[in-house]
Amino acid sequence: MQAGIHPNYHEVKVNCACGASWTTRSTVKGDELRLEICSNCHPFFTGRQKLIDTEGRVSLFQRKAAKSKALQDQVAARKANKAETVQ
Repeated sequence: MQAGIHPNYHEVKVNCACGASWTTRSTVKGDELRLEICSNCHPFFTGRQKLIDTEGRVSLFQRKAAKSKALQDQVAARKANKAETVQ
């Protein structure tokens, strides 16, 4: 490796907004790295993910899906009645 062209790789203390902290190595200048979100507080990793439905898209989809299911049930019932009358 050439001398003088590589960044300084040293230990830094990482602090998250949720209060979690750990030590790692980084090329960041300084001895501290502050994060807004980490794997301890991110909804994807914690399983506490919420659906944010600001425009009503999720509820609209659920209504359409329920309507479609009801229609499929009606069609199946008609076919069953038609099969009984033919026999």
